[in-house]
Amino acid sequence: MKKSKMNPIRWFWAAGLPLVLGACAVTPPPAQVPAPATAAWQAPLPHQGSLGHLARWWTQLDDPLLVELIDAAQAISPGVAQAQSHIAQARATQVASRAALLPSLDGQASASRGFNEQIAGIATTAQAGLQASWELDLFGGNRAARTAAEERLAGAQALWHEARVSVAAEVAQQTSSLRTCLAQLQVTERDAQSRGETSRLTDLSERAGFTAPATAALARASAAESQARVAQQRMQCDVEFKTLAALTGWEEPALRERIAAPAQPAPDTLFTIAALPAQVLAQRPDIYNAEREVAAASADVGSAQAQRYPRLSLSGSVGAAWVRTGGATTDLNTWTIGPLALSVPLFDGGRRAAQVDAAQARYEEAAALYRARVRQAVSEVEQALVRLQSTAERNASARTAAEGYRASFDATEARWRGGLASLVELEDARRTQLAAESALVALQHERMAAWIALYRAAGGGWSADAETPL
Repeated sequence: MKKSKMNPIRWFWAAGLPLVLGACAVTPPPAQVPAPATAAWQAPLPHQGSLGHLARWWTQLDDPLLVELIDAAQAISPGVAQAQSHIAQARATQVASRAALLPSLDGQASASRGFNEQIAGIATTAQAGLQASWELDLFGGNRAARTAAEERLAGAQALWHEARVSVAAEVAQQTSSLRTCLAQLQVTERDAQSRGETSRLTDLSERAGFTAPATAALARASAAESQARVAQQRMQCDVEFKTLAALTGWEEPALRERIAAPAQPAPDTLFTIAALPAQVLAQRPDIYNAEREVAAASADVGSAQAQRYPRLSLSGSVGAAWVRTGGATTDLNTWTIGPLALSVPLFDGGRRAAQVDAAQARYEEAAALYRARVRQAVSEVEQALVRLQSTAERNASARTAAEGYRASFDATEARWRGGLASLVELEDARRTQLAAESALVALQHERMAAWIALYRAAGGGWSADAETPL
């Protein structure tokens, strides 16, 4: 029996293909990059470093209105809705990437009636079949795409929490700003009432001939100035009302009615954060998202590298056909396994190599953004801590100053009524008192703003295990 010789070209591919495939290797960059944080905060903590419940700190303020406003704003926030949309899109991408690892199956069916050349007559033909295909993913390109989709889904879920934290912080800040504006309005109204009374008494004294016209003119000018200040402050409060109404979706009359009730004074410590920066940074959803983006970009590099290597796919089909003519039916059943197709990229003008370079550049960008986000987060926490410390140090002095200037004004006013002080002295004492009371109100708002900034900088108490919308 004569032995057949193998074609040299076939022998070359049969022997060399395992070596070629073995030489191809996907080597993506590290999925994690170092971004070390400082060992300790460089600003003093507003507590003893014990970790408190941060997620919904506003529920502990005995302020039901603030709770309702935050819930309402989160329910209608376009930022939260956009984050939910991104989650849905990322989840759909994840499903598609998982499907690429599984075989695909398609069904086909058709029916026709007409002249059939094979039987030389009119016939009814019907056929149905199943076609399957599967890419074997030799070098993990599809697996890398699935990993990238999973990482981006986790990042999108974290950003949903960040959107809610952002809305809560914005509502708390706006509510504090509005209440501060109303408190300032009360201060200016009391000042205007006092100046008006001084002007009235001065006019009476002028008519009686005991006060010079210039002094009476000064009193009237002071009263007019205070009225203008009241109008300006009221305008600012109206703007604050409209801003908060738009943010929460509340009707403005209902908001004015509810916020007119006095709120309980905020405690000195609203919440606590961890003493170690690394623990606080682990609660930042934006940092978690940036970290996941680095991992996704790494997987993208692996997927792009896999596109440069051979691809192996397997297909098959099962079909059945029926031909009916003249009352007789003929069955035709077929099945195939294959072909087992190998696609080897030979020349593409550098397109696949350019895709790898682009993916590598995106990875380096993601890594740089992640490190920058960590540094920015540390800075934001430090700045909030510094502001909290500063407001705590100034609080006692501001209260003492306000009380002292108030007592000084009362004494000066009593001397003025007794004719022992001039109107100029009285107005100077009044301006000083107004400035001190306004500064005290502004300091209370500044302290609340620092707490809100710390809440936001600390990530709002988020954790990677937190629930997200379906």
